[in-house]
Amino acid sequence: MLANRSRLIIKTALATLALAALAGAIIGLVVLKSGIYPIGATTQHLQLVHSVLEEGMRASVQQHSRNVKVPALDSPAQLRRGAALFRDNCAHCHGGPGFAQSDWGKSMQPLPGPLVDATRRWETADIYWITKNGIKMSGMPAWQYHLTDEELWSVVSFVRQLPALTARDYQRLTEEVATPAATATAAATSTPAVLSQGDPARGKVALTQYACNACHRIAGVTGSEVFVGKPLAGLQKQQFIVGKLPMSQDNLVRWIVDPKAVDAHTAMPVMNVPEADARDMAAYLWKQR
Repeated sequence: MLANRSRLIIKTALATLALAALAGAIIGLVVLKSGIYPIGATTQHLQLVHSVLEEGMRASVQQHSRNVKVPALDSPAQLRRGAALFRDNCAHCHGGPGFAQSDWGKSMQPLPGPLVDATRRWETADIYWITKNGIKMSGMPAWQYHLTDEELWSVVSFVRQLPALTARDYQRLTEEVATPAATATAAATSTPAVLSQGDPARGKVALTQYACNACHRIAGVTGSEVFVGKPLAGLQKQQFIVGKLPMSQDNLVRWIVDPKAVDAHTAMPVMNVPEADARDMAAYLWKQR
């Protein structure tokens, strides 16, 4: 008798949970398809939505940065280098000592606020991970493919010092260092084997970091149904690249690195892709049927 009652209670609880889940799914679908939730950047998220997303983001960053090894970050040269990199890549959205972010930085939602309190909210490993990998759907880009690891740590070194810097300190630091030259990132550290063959897994990520999926549909790469450029699939079956270069993986690398050198009138922009990254991208694309 008691066992039957216990089973009935369990079945009732499970049925209630299932119905609640179904009701939640239906409500979510109605909200999704009705378009009632405002997505314009002139309106903020509801505080509950903002808090839930922020808590999830914080937990994710802490989880993924737990194995990051923090090097020594006390070099004055590293600090100066970080200040210049921050000035050229970060200040537009985050502002700095004595000045606010640019107009587009002020208008973004969620707001990319000043980083003067970053060390109160994040551990050093967290700041490095965020700078390297970015944050989805926040406007925070990943700098992994655009800065070397040494440069990433220089930015972290500078951010750690932000609370103690005055506007004059910032001006002095950034005046001491000229605008950094573009770096070859992966090309500087890649082995000859990687350069000759390419790494398809890394290439898949690189395709997103150079915004290839903004114009092309690419198998396995998340993106909208865009119709700007041709879908990047079945390249092995094609005879030529833009009717000029015989289709091969090496020629695909040439095209990615400098499309204007292949066809001066092409609408394909020069994305400043280092050869090592281009080989990884070509290796991934070459496998797509």
